[in-house]
Amino acid sequence: MTPVDTDRPPDAALVRRPARVRVLWLLVTVLVLAVLMVASVALGSRDVAWSDVWAALGGADDTLEQAAVAKRIPRTLLAVVIGAALGLAGGVMQGVTRNPLADPGILGVNMGASLTVVTAVAFFGLTSPTGYIWVAMAGAAVSAVFVYAVGSLGRGGATPLKLALAGTATSAAFASLVSAVVLPRNDIAGSFRLWQIGGVGGASYERIGQVLPFLVAGLVVCLLSARALNSLALGDELAAGLGERVAVARATAALGAVVLCGASTAVTGPIAFVGLVVPHTCRLLVGVDHRWLLPFSALVGASLLTAADVVGRIVARPADIEVGIVTALIGAPFFIHIVRRQKVREL
Repeated sequence: MTPVDTDRPPDAALVRRPARVRVLWLLVTVLVLAVLMVASVALGSRDVAWSDVWAALGGADDTLEQAAVAKRIPRTLLAVVIGAALGLAGGVMQGVTRNPLADPGILGVNMGASLTVVTAVAFFGLTSPTGYIWVAMAGAAVSAVFVYAVGSLGRGGATPLKLALAGTATSAAFASLVSAVVLPRNDIAGSFRLWQIGGVGGASYERIGQVLPFLVAGLVVCLLSARALNSLALGDELAAGLGERVAVARATAALGAVVLCGASTAVTGPIAFVGLVVPHTCRLLVGVDHRWLLPFSALVGASLLTAADVVGRIVARPADIEVGIVTALIGAPFFIHIVRRQKVREL
């Protein structure tokens, strides 16, 4: 992929952060995530006492309250791992393309993965959960290449706004296709609502176990690409001068991000804006060094999705608001702010 230069002046997000500041933010982030995980287990449509929470954490499910808490535990774990994956993928995508608007949802990657799974289930009888993941990763990869190719057309190449517009249009088209495939099929319409919205309500230990190896593989690839992304941020020519194999570095990092996006979507459906909001927030906290930025993006992404799930459960009791809706309400205004802040004028 050809990098995109936004030609914007340096700001507070680009200032190098001292190590002690980064360590402090690391401790704060871990503490916040721990608190949110406890809140996710304790809060929901049914009020439960802390004694029932501790009993359920110990394996008891003798009462309705304890059974409710027991169901929240895998839901919390799924929100943590998927939020971490999406936050990390967003940081990598922004680093690979040098595009401040890059996000798996905005660029249509998640919806492309969703469409391929729905199509495989409806027309080819796909039933294997592991098959969902492989198909979703293939769809995510094809969608990413397609959006980048469309966004590169015309004068100026792949500018941030052109990529965002191409991704948004592609995502909308894929969402319409998902509806067109699912709605006439009464046998799958109810169970496949998550492929249109995205949520963690159907979590189970089995589903987490199936997707975890793919997420770990994607996480390792992305984290190992951190040093290369630092070189790419200097520009292709300088990176090559420093001995970096630019094409290989960019392709490897992009592959890790696609694996994370595809595997996440296979389990939770398309959840947008986590990969946009999180890396920008983390740059304010720890600077632009990807060796710090990527792990922080994973932690903050886990915190954001867990918090969004808790909010979705308590604001509409006894019903749930899917986490994909909550993240959209958070991310859409942030997206508009980033576009205005970057002063991108070329359509």
